[in-house]
Amino acid sequence: MIFDDKSNVNTAGLLETAARELAQADQAMAAIIARVGPCQLRLTWRSHYFRALVEAIIYQQLSGKAAGTILARFRSLYSSRRFPTPEEILATPIRRLRAVGLSRQKISYLKDLSERAANGSFPPRRLTSLEDEQIIAHLTEVKGIGRWTAEMFLIFCLGRADVLSPSDLGIRKAVQKAYAYKSLPAPRTVERHGRRWAPYRSIACWYLWASVDGPPGAA
Repeated sequence: MIFDDKSNVNTAGLLETAARELAQADQAMAAIIARVGPCQLRLTWRSHYFRALVEAIIYQQLSGKAAGTILARFRSLYSSRRFPTPEEILATPIRRLRAVGLSRQKISYLKDLSERAANGSFPPRRLTSLEDEQIIAHLTEVKGIGRWTAEMFLIFCLGRADVLSPSDLGIRKAVQKAYAYKSLPAPRTVERHGRRWAPYRSIACWYLWASVDGPPGAA
């Protein structure tokens, strides 16, 4: 299931249905929904699949502010206002990428992703026809893309409505608070709670994030 431009305000119909059914399925989730209000989940990258993955790699293990600065410097390497193509990234010398603040490890990730996208071995747009787990399997073949990044891609780029990210720290903190756990719950505990949230686990994730950190991916 996905949310897309056809249901916009885009996704208002689906999001309202999801919130209603989540509240009926889980008392703790109902309390979160009542406190947070209407779900405002929107697609962050929409159809810019290659860009989404490049930005996800740049943002890994950095604060939003630091990553945003590096991303801006990275963009400034290219004269065009559009996002650089895989071929352009491949042609950029490592020393220039290092100069904008990218680590050697992240540069190797970006080069690997760009090489796969350029030679057709990793065609991002073909992903849309695959099931969630198939997409995760394809994405995690790329250096530097783990399951968490793939899950964020599914939610915020492809708009898949039933994705749970049980290892996400924010979600684990929200579950700890909502269900009064004394310590941070393990991912398998989050998965157990998540069974009640299907087929709207992406919307449940949004509410959990919003309950502790404010609304992510809001318009």
